Amino acid sequence: MTTITVNPVLRVAPASPAVAAAHFRASLALYTDVSDVAAALASGGDPGFVLVDSRASEAWDQGHVPGALHLPTARIAERAADLLDPAVPVVTYCWGPGCDGAARAALALAELGYRVKEMLGGFEYWVREGYAYATPGGRERRAADPLTTVVDGGACGC
Repeated sequence: MTTITVNPVLRVAPASPAVAAAHFRASLALYTDVSDVAAALASGGDPGFVLVDSRASEAWDQGHVPGALHLPTARIAERAADLLDPAVPVVTYCWGPGCDGAARAALALAELGYRVKEMLGGFEYWVREGYAYATPGGRERRAADPLTTVVDGGACGC
């Protein structure tokens, strides 16, 4: 009798192509990444969305994406209607991948009726990918982390 050993990756069979396509399509409707946000902001003109930094004031002052709107998650319910147009999509970000603040902000905005995406990587990856950021003292930029960028400067080469 032959015993078939299933490795940990295939212990649960992969989804069908149709199920996988639906999942990843839905995922891309909810998430964007730092390089795509940077490209949209750098294209000149209206990017078609508002970028919202959901961190506390102290974190905002350490640095934030130029052009972002500061709207801490705790203040969304009271301030969103005054600051955001419900017809314009919102992209939220927080500190980085180890923080779920952008997801909490996106949830709060979605519950208020806004169309929203979360910027994966947050401010941490904005800085790590070498994009300029704003501080009270002006704009700053750090060298790109070679683990997050490729030679032509685009994130991961995707």
